[in-house]
Amino acid sequence: MTAIAVEAGREARRTALILAASQAIIGSAAPIAISMGALAGQYLLGPDKSLATAPITGFNIGVALGALPAAAIIRSMGQRGGFMTGTIVTALGGLVATLALFQSSFWLFAFGLLTIGVGGAFVQQFRFAAADNAPPEFKARAISFVLAGGIITAILGPQIVIFTRELLAPVMFAGSFVSILPLAAVGAIILSFLRLPAKASGKVEIAASDARPLAEIVTQPRFVAALFCAVGSYALMSFVMTGAPLAMVGCGLSEDDATLGISWHVMAMFAPSFFTGSLIHRFGAERIVALGLILLIGCAIVALSGLALWQFWTSLILLGLGWNFGFIGATAMVAASYRPSEKGKVQGFHDFVLFGSVACASLLSGMVYNAWGWEMLNWMIFPVAVLCFVALGALKVTSARPV
Repeated sequence: MTAIAVEAGREARRTALILAASQAIIGSAAPIAISMGALAGQYLLGPDKSLATAPITGFNIGVALGALPAAAIIRSMGQRGGFMTGTIVTALGGLVATLALFQSSFWLFAFGLLTIGVGGAFVQQFRFAAADNAPPEFKARAISFVLAGGIITAILGPQIVIFTRELLAPVMFAGSFVSILPLAAVGAIILSFLRLPAKASGKVEIAASDARPLAEIVTQPRFVAALFCAVGSYALMSFVMTGAPLAMVGCGLSEDDATLGISWHVMAMFAPSFFTGSLIHRFGAERIVALGLILLIGCAIVALSGLALWQFWTSLILLGLGWNFGFIGATAMVAASYRPSEKGKVQGFHDFVLFGSVACASLLSGMVYNAWGWEMLNWMIFPVAVLCFVALGALKVTSARPV
């Protein structure tokens, strides 16, 4: 039994490292799309730039729309085959985006980023696959390994943008998106080394008789507060981040400065994940969400204090940290609001509301920036953060009330 356990642990480490390496490579398509999507959209539009962030909205919609099909394909083909299919979708999106830039077609470019987003939905499954194929004592570390790949992605993606943005000049940005094709190919090669079963063998939760109606679950005070804070944290992050490259370039900073700002932001989003869970366990999810909201407010204060490069970068770092604590804390609150037999329908409802809100936020970002500028993007943080604090306060009052 001991020998079997040792072998299972060794195989789990191997699987986690392969998924982390693939995450680092194929996952780099996301920061490429985010850092260049709005700038390329602005480049393709006429005098009215209000829809410049629509391609990033397309990317977010693609992640949301791809979640259920990706899960179904992975169940049908097995994790290795399903994940390799995801790399093909990502490569197709990069190809479509590149062709759109050569044809100066804004809406085709937006569709290309939507397709890249669908491919990104497969990447979102990597951390679950690492955990599912690990023994209980290694699950947390397996997830951490995959998240470490996300930190490398935060560096690799923006550096690729810097070195390839003018590769296919005079067609700006095309080089960055055509680079997604070799990234997808390398990611697929890495995934081919997975030694997973042909079909995932995870246990399927069967709805038990204790499963409650969805309406009853999602109207619980704890779920309402958690969903409100999750949407607030994620939507604010998308809203400000999407407009940041436009603002930096609009203030006379270089496109490389804007790209590196996104790199720092993405690193701040993922780096704390190694210890966020421990903080939640020690201090409680609600306190960590509150800390995230305070960091988001700090982001707005720094951004409103001036337009120097350090102010843009510092505000983006605080934005990433605020997202990490706010969103992961809210996710922990959601997880505590349903029973195992209710997991599927509650998570589906949560993700539908969440990513729908994020997509709207990224679209509104360009419109607000075009109409009122960078300052208004950051002023919007204050009322949303206050509403989230009100939701947390109401939950505390409700929880303290005797039954």
